[in-house]
Amino acid sequence: MAREGGLLNWQWRGYSRNHRDRLNLVLHIVAVPAFVAGMLATVSLALKGFYYGAAAAFVFAIVAFALQGIGHKREAQPPEPFDGPGDFVARVFAEQFITFPRFVLSGNWMRNLAGRAEQDDNRHG
Repeated sequence: MAREGGLLNWQWRGYSRNHRDRLNLVLHIVAVPAFVAGMLATVSLALKGFYYGAAAAFVFAIVAFALQGIGHKREAQPPEPFDGPGDFVARVFAEQFITFPRFVLSGNWMRNLAGRAEQDDNRHG
């Protein structure tokens, strides 16, 4: 599916709306860094020939990602379904490595955790 403005812009436009549930936000603040660390460890260990370690790191990343999936099911506005395997991989890696860190660094994670996003929506809409 073609996304206006590209994947990162499209993902960013709906990100705050799709991440408002407090438990989901807490799961993400723990699980996204765990996923990133697990994936980086997977690559690093595999390149060094530590295949069992790489496999364990990959399982760690998958568990971290699964926790995020549990959190997403709690959202009133769930993310759009994936269009296929390529869309899945692109969106997951974009979210984990770029969009969620941007969400945190922009202050939007804290704003949503405090419940201010819904208050702002009610004032503007």
